[in-house]
Amino acid sequence: MFNDRTTPLSLLQTRRSGKPRDLIAPGPDDAQLRQILEVALRTPDHGKLAPWRFVIVPQDRRAALADLLEAAYRREKPDAGRLEIEAMHQFAHQAPTLVVALSAPVSGSKIPLWEQQLSVGAAIMNLLNATHALGFAGGWLTGWPSYNEDVRAAFGKDGETIAGFVFIGTPGRPQEERPRPDYDAIVSTWDR
Repeated sequence: MFNDRTTPLSLLQTRRSGKPRDLIAPGPDDAQLRQILEVALRTPDHGKLAPWRFVIVPQDRRAALADLLEAAYRREKPDAGRLEIEAMHQFAHQAPTLVVALSAPVSGSKIPLWEQQLSVGAAIMNLLNATHALGFAGGWLTGWPSYNEDVRAAFGKDGETIAGFVFIGTPGRPQEERPRPDYDAIVSTWDR
């Protein structure tokens, strides 16, 4: 499904994040999702530690995820209103495909934690690039669910953290280009 993108560079130049709430079916099938995740595993990884993990949340488990988010949210915020609880349910049911990305650092390694965390972000970016290469769109969200201990414990082991929820599907409407940083404001030449 390479679409009209003709070169790897033009593919990267056209990648943009999809808003999870706007992603509709179809999402990748099992074989495509495996391809996407195999690309994520090809991430730069100093020390060959694989300091990341991915947990697929199938469609038939989204209601359970919504219940988990609601229960955790109510424990943390007992006075939560109806709209806050509805937002947790909407979060759980966005897009046809959901992958939870976990930072799984290897403790006791000579590789600094910071480098392991950078590798996690790179793995998610590879996942998003592979998603785009197959003609889908992906959206990487964090927010409250990523930082709640009950939610983390449902997906991760001790010492792991949720790096994000990656929602994948087909754009339900044309994706808009967002403003990008000015090249000259970000890129400079070292001249000391």
